[in-house]
Amino acid sequence: MNKISLEKATLAGGCFWCTEAVFQRLEGVEKVTSGFTGGSIKNPAYREIITGRTGHAEAIEIEFDPAKLKYEELLLVFFATHDPTTLNRQQNDVGTQYRSGIFYHSEDQKKIAEQVIKLLEEQNTFQDPIVTEITEATPFYIAEKEHQDFYNQHRQQPYCQYIIDPKITKLKQLFSDKLKHTN
Repeated sequence: MNKISLEKATLAGGCFWCTEAVFQRLEGVEKVTSGFTGGSIKNPAYREIITGRTGHAEAIEIEFDPAKLKYEELLLVFFATHDPTTLNRQQNDVGTQYRSGIFYHSEDQKKIAEQVIKLLEEQNTFQDPIVTEITEATPFYIAEKEHQDFYNQHRQQPYCQYIIDPKITKLKQLFSDKLKHTN
């Protein structure tokens, strides 16, 4: 039996509960972990991140099978399911911890990210310029257990219904051919 060769992607698109919920539903995604990256202290806790003083972004680390889902496709879903034109903000979540960022793990990922942004800008996909940072991946710190698989565990919470549900609906409308059959 062939062992699947997984790749890693690290993305920040606002609240990690939102981005985790979106990417968990994609065929080819094997694992999504909520956490923090891009900051200045080691092993930060959520209570420190939300102050905005550590420099970390709420992010997700995705393990995916590139034979089923290309990195470029991950990025197209990423850009379609958050607002990459607002600096340090996603809806009511404000601060550097909610910035839009792609944390690349290889020069190839960096190049693909730059190409995707260039394409979206050329197509005038958004009214305003994309402010998503493209940065080399730094250590990723896994968030506390209560932040993992949040949407699937707490769908009835108002935040999930008002903020995450519309993202899932948009995902299903735009990328129905990329969804796992179980969700």
